[in-house]
Amino acid sequence: MTVASPAISAVSRIPNVRTLKLAESIFVPVFALVCSFLAFSLFLLVIGKSPVDFFSLVWTGGFGSSFSIQQSLQRSAPLILTALAFAVPARIGLTMIGAEGALVLGGFSAAAIAVPLVTGGAAVPITWLIMAVTAMIAGGFWIGLAGWLRHYRGVNETISSLLLSYIAIAIMNFFVEGVLRDPASANKPSTMPIGDAYRVGAMPGTDVHWGFAAGVVLAIILFILMSRTTFGFAARMTGGNVRAAKAQGLPVGPLIVACCVIAGCCAGLAGFFEVAAIHGQANASLVAGYGFTGILVAFLARHNPLMVVPVAILFGALAAAGGLVQRRMGMPDATVLVLQGIIFVVLLASDTLYGRIKLFQPQARGERT
Repeated sequence: MTVASPAISAVSRIPNVRTLKLAESIFVPVFALVCSFLAFSLFLLVIGKSPVDFFSLVWTGGFGSSFSIQQSLQRSAPLILTALAFAVPARIGLTMIGAEGALVLGGFSAAAIAVPLVTGGAAVPITWLIMAVTAMIAGGFWIGLAGWLRHYRGVNETISSLLLSYIAIAIMNFFVEGVLRDPASANKPSTMPIGDAYRVGAMPGTDVHWGFAAGVVLAIILFILMSRTTFGFAARMTGGNVRAAKAQGLPVGPLIVACCVIAGCCAGLAGFFEVAAIHGQANASLVAGYGFTGILVAFLARHNPLMVVPVAILFGALAAAGGLVQRRMGMPDATVLVLQGIIFVVLLASDTLYGRIKLFQPQARGERT
């Protein structure tokens, strides 16, 4: 009679832990999303509207035609970048909600640096490059400042990044309504327009600007950086246990600041595309709430850069369908914001499910034969 080692027998019966974790990380957000839709359906019934009509119009407005799909992709571009701006610091244990300010400051910086370049007739590719780099530097500095305050001064990053967002908006308003105001912008203070020649066009064969492609590429790069490199491993270790990371000799402070700078660069790049591809100038339209919606996208994606892309497309579709819902059902455009709020609350509550669902917990049993 042979006796099998209990440890070997147990290991042979333990399902792949990584597979179970992956399944759980997919199931819980999807379950939260379904519960959110059910809760919103009850809200619609209470106000006398049909949930079937609403979700049918959302599908039509978001994915019902080639035009709708392109509109959804276009609206998802800034959401991808601002969601990455939240997801990267989250991997190191930070709740950084300042992407809105970094986007605004990045977009304003890009528009401001474009004024002398456009006036001087600089080459279009060089102008784009300088605008993008300037926007990323501005955004990276702004979120990096919140990270520096967190580590070196003990300032709560959630509060500091939120307050820095309002300061960034105030800075933009100060200059846009002052020395950088275009005299022709009588009703809506704005910087000088960059002109059609300097606008970032659409990808070939589509009406979607290049910001979407940049977001997808950046999501892939950041996934590799945070999951397949020593930098990403060090960041995850720091996020899991700061004391253990310090005991292992990891440079915790530089890691925190670096992750925050990367996050700010993502949000700043979103600001560049908002100016160069959408508005053509900096004004109050930059304050569109993309930074805050990006937080919800990142939460639903479980801070996974690759999952950020499909989730952002989903929320882009919700935004694209808002006008159709307003026209067909006689509901305000803010109805979509109500749905987003319900999703956020339910998603936060669903965090209590992790580690509690027996289906996704490995069962080890040893046997003797």
